[in-house]
Amino acid sequence: MDAEVEDFGEKEKGVTGALTLMRGLDVLKSVSGGNNTLPKISKDLTLNKSTVHRLATTLVDYGYLSFSQKEGYALGTMLLELGHAASQQITLTRVSHDYLVRLAADTGDTVNLGVLDGHQVHYIDKIPGTRRIEVRCVIGERQAIRPTGLGKALLIDAEEDKLREVYNRETRDYPNYRYDMKTWLEVMKHYAQEGYALDLDENEDRIRCVAAPIRDISGRIVAAVSISSAAQYMDDGRIETLKGYVKDVTLQISRELGYKD
Repeated sequence: MDAEVEDFGEKEKGVTGALTLMRGLDVLKSVSGGNNTLPKISKDLTLNKSTVHRLATTLVDYGYLSFSQKEGYALGTMLLELGHAASQQITLTRVSHDYLVRLAADTGDTVNLGVLDGHQVHYIDKIPGTRRIEVRCVIGERQAIRPTGLGKALLIDAEEDKLREVYNRETRDYPNYRYDMKTWLEVMKHYAQEGYALDLDENEDRIRCVAAPIRDISGRIVAAVSISSAAQYMDDGRIETLKGYVKDVTLQISRELGYKD
């Protein structure tokens, strides 16, 4: 009985949290429509002023809204950051999608597009392969940087201090990694020289990836593409072949984004 009561309590908290989130989003939408005071927002949403004040204060604290005595509420700078990130990702997926489809068709393997999102790799597009064994990955998923092909490709230009920071941070969460710090730095130096990165059964057993970075008009790495497959389809000889495929495709996408090689 106690377990049932506890389960009910957790579900109730979840419903309450979802309702609070939806109301917070409604407040953002109301402010974006020109309602810049508590009375206006309250009237627009048919919520009492104390609830609106609580929600708005939290949104201000996190940068989603701003507030001044003279101007009232306005959209905050965090939304500019999110909008910029969203526009980059939308542009990336729009420009790269057809290239990824062709790459998957040419190789028969799963092809992924990823970007750095904080301390993780964020998968923003995926084209399934035609192999009997399919690589598990979904759009929207986030993975660690250090063991993944995408993660290493995204860090190809990184200075040693940055690489050490990533290694140490991920060691705390994932201590049983194949490479020690010295070896990983040597591996990353080699990848930087060659313009590609590998995942050799590091992130998942018997799964291998070949990845390369995408650059924008300034030459900055903004994303990476990986070809992933079961190890039985990825012996050393085939990996050598796929390096050329993925480097060629990422160069074409980079050129679409204005990169001059």
